[in-house]
Amino acid sequence: QVQLVESGGGLVQAGGSLRLSCAASGRTFSSYTMGWFRQAPGKEREFVAAINWSGISTYYTDSVKGRFTISRDNAKNTMHLQMNSLNPEDTAVYYCAAMDKKNWGTSLFMRARYDYWGQGTQVTVSS
Repeated sequence: QVQLVESGGGLVQAGGSLRLSCAASGRTFSSYTMGWFRQAPGKEREFVAAINWSGISTYYTDSVKGRFTISRDNAKNTMHLQMNSLNPEDTAVYYCAAMDKKNWGTSLFMRARYDYWGQGTQVTVSS
């Protein structure tokens, strides 16, 4: 299995930026498609972004396109989410997730397709 730990969350004013990090340990990091999800109060956990094993392909939900950038460094077993132009609607707990090879070819937007999850990091954007 793989263990995931998020960091980098915090409080930021609208229009500001934050950089989230996800550190992985356990199995080979490059064996996983990686993703970011978020959950706001009273809402379901939703897909934010994903990146394939090599970092060549990236995917974003419409609401964050042009503002967020997902990246990974397999040599360092880390993944990042650079968040710019933040607004209060981005306030949520952000989760790092890993998808094993067995689920490749299925929808990367679905929570159930990811096998491992971090504990989450709080992002709060004030107006």
